[in-house]
Amino acid sequence: MRSTFLAMATMAAWAGMAPVSAAPPDAELSRTVKEVMRDTGAQGMAVAVIDGGKVLDVQAYGKRNAKGEPLTTDTIMYGASLTKAVFAYTVMQLVDEKRVDLDRSIATYLPRPLPDYVGDDIEDRYADYSALKGDERWRKLTPRILLSHRSGFANFGFLEPDHKLHIHFDPGTRYSYSGDGIILMQFVLEKGLGLDVGDEMRKRVFAPLGMKRTSMMWRADFAGNLADGWTLDGKTEPHDERSKTRAAGSMDTTIADMARLAAAVVRGQGLSAASRAEMVRSQAPIATKSQFPTLQPDLPVADRVPGLGAGIGVVHFEGPQGPGFFKTGHNDSTGNVWVCVERGQRCVVVLSNDVRAEAGFPRIVHAVLGEVGVPWAWEYGDLKLLPVR
Repeated sequence: MRSTFLAMATMAAWAGMAPVSAAPPDAELSRTVKEVMRDTGAQGMAVAVIDGGKVLDVQAYGKRNAKGEPLTTDTIMYGASLTKAVFAYTVMQLVDEKRVDLDRSIATYLPRPLPDYVGDDIEDRYADYSALKGDERWRKLTPRILLSHRSGFANFGFLEPDHKLHIHFDPGTRYSYSGDGIILMQFVLEKGLGLDVGDEMRKRVFAPLGMKRTSMMWRADFAGNLADGWTLDGKTEPHDERSKTRAAGSMDTTIADMARLAAAVVRGQGLSAASRAEMVRSQAPIATKSQFPTLQPDLPVADRVPGLGAGIGVVHFEGPQGPGFFKTGHNDSTGNVWVCVERGQRCVVVLSNDVRAEAGFPRIVHAVLGEVGVPWAWEYGDLKLLPVR
């Protein structure tokens, strides 16, 4: 796709910051990816590099299924929780249009109190909100709180002993990752504003950015070039043909499409300068030892990751090259990561249809961006990560 990456080292004039690493030539990056695949056993991986807010390279490696058919840059892969960041980007467009106020209680959007939505009102993509009856703290929930994972919910209500959603701490007071918090924001848009979230994402994000092979639900035309997945024990899993839009993680996409998205977000396309800045800044500090399990106690200040904070749909971090943001996606057979640094509008996106690849993500990100300060230990907890070279 190109002969060499742009050299960015001249940007080292930014006082007090580490020099910006030049992105490696194609051959060097490919060598790193192949080493990671060898060392982790990962069968398929795709990588995109963005520099100066532009897509510079998109490559795919390995297999898309057990038949050994090649993974390509337009192979449909599962986006997993990268969906949350794309959904947040969509919501911020509604903020720009003043259709959503980040700090307005969700109670003011809904025609009825949230706990009153039961039975036919609640499709199986939503949580059971009836358990919130009598806990008026739900009225404190706002779009900002939901999109920055400060709702007080568990990750998902079905993980609770009674399979219902509960508030475990006062909304807005601390960070604890919650997919159901994101899905509640989807519920607010659909029940309160009458929007079809999947259609809004298509019209506002996928179509304008030329993401022709990205969708919030399964499409029949995806079947011809589709990635199955590999689990930790090396078994293959078929691609899940998702039939409902779920803002927490139903997106199918390709590495080429995700490259377009990452480039747009890092350069601020589609948002006002204020909304784009709001999305990626720290809304509140993150004080837990790791992202999972959720609902961990906060650490003493001295033991926390410095500069780590909850953004809108993303995680904010501070590192030797200045501020950045990232988002990961994961299930039993999927590992994804998207990392950007503001300085130089530089990003790397990695999609893998083999969850074992996650152990090598720090090595790939470092090969492209240099040391930027991504809190890998916080993100992946006890996972044994490959050493960075």
